[in-house]
Amino acid sequence: MGLSTYTIIIILSSVIILSYIFSMLSKKTNIPSVLLLIGTGIVVKQFAGHLWYNDVIINKLVKILGAVGLIMIVLEAALDLKLGREKIKLIRNSLGSALFIFLISAIGIGFLIVWQLGVSFENAFIYAVSLSIISSAIVIPSSENLPEEKKEFIVYESSLSDIIGIMVFNYMLMDNVMSASSAAVFGGKILLAVIISAAATFLLIYILTRAKSHIKFFMLFAVLALIYALGEQIHLPSLLIVLVFGLVFNNYPFIMKGPLKKLFYNEDIEGILSFMKSITAETSFLIRTFFFIIFGYSIDLNVLQEREVWELGSMIIAILFFVRFLYLRLILKTNLFPELFLMPRGLVTILLFYSIPASKSIGNFNAGILFFVVAVTSLLMMVGLLFYRGKGKVEIEE
Repeated sequence: MGLSTYTIIIILSSVIILSYIFSMLSKKTNIPSVLLLIGTGIVVKQFAGHLWYNDVIINKLVKILGAVGLIMIVLEAALDLKLGREKIKLIRNSLGSALFIFLISAIGIGFLIVWQLGVSFENAFIYAVSLSIISSAIVIPSSENLPEEKKEFIVYESSLSDIIGIMVFNYMLMDNVMSASSAAVFGGKILLAVIISAAATFLLIYILTRAKSHIKFFMLFAVLALIYALGEQIHLPSLLIVLVFGLVFNNYPFIMKGPLKKLFYNEDIEGILSFMKSITAETSFLIRTFFFIIFGYSIDLNVLQEREVWELGSMIIAILFFVRFLYLRLILKTNLFPELFLMPRGLVTILLFYSIPASKSIGNFNAGILFFVVAVTSLLMMVGLLFYRGKGKVEIEE
């Protein structure tokens, strides 16, 4: 059944308005808007059936929206982060948290998949990597109402978790990953990514500060997306470029000194930065909306009736929860609430799951496990935020 042009416009506009309402509702209730968006996609599919469903097109849309959304979300996070000597401890703690929790979780889940499905550890580890990455797309918007220190920790941790996870995932796609030559090649790619990050950052800031045209922000996003896509084609950790650019531009006075300040000087730099933050947030919101609705539309609810989904999914979540508890309590020795519960899986996990090549895939891995882990970890985050808000009220009353 074909849809008229105006019907399509009505549908797209209604989706954006509905997503905005979900965002407002999320701030009031701490119900993650991502669950509401996925739920909307599921409901639409129940009414529409397979009327507009095409497996190949849906998967391709998820990949495209996921990749672009990832760029915008990491850029949005980087544009909110401040650097300085007083931030060294915070950055060190968040990096340690992202690295330790990711690696231990991935190893634990990898052995679990080997034990349950009887596959090689190398293939199991690829799936474990995607399931061990905290979703900055979900947790960053949800942390808006937290105190500044807690919010900054979550933003750094989730952004670094994205980058580390994608780097390890790209490494695992290489041949002979256990060989020294593969490690050397990958190390060279990281060094190359750092060099490209520096060059691209100065180029992009020069464009922003020197370009006379009013049409420069989306051109800048296009350049970022181009660099990211080209980097991914050769398995470079190109998300690092996005993060470095955002950090340098947001900390312009702290980094651009001496000759650099003269070269990139613009009297309206604060206005440019403010407008760019606004454009980035709006674009990120738009892409995130359609990504999670389409993901919800692609879900077959019948998989939730399968015992394997509940059993393996619950064990994966138990590993994620235990490792996070272990690090926060015994190593970081920090307050557990609400950080313990802020471990949702989402955009990056879904994107990497759909990017696993046929040669590395596990035929008997049930895709319903992915949806189960995404949904339950988001619900756990909601519980943590509700508990923290309630705890805060009690302390104020006392």
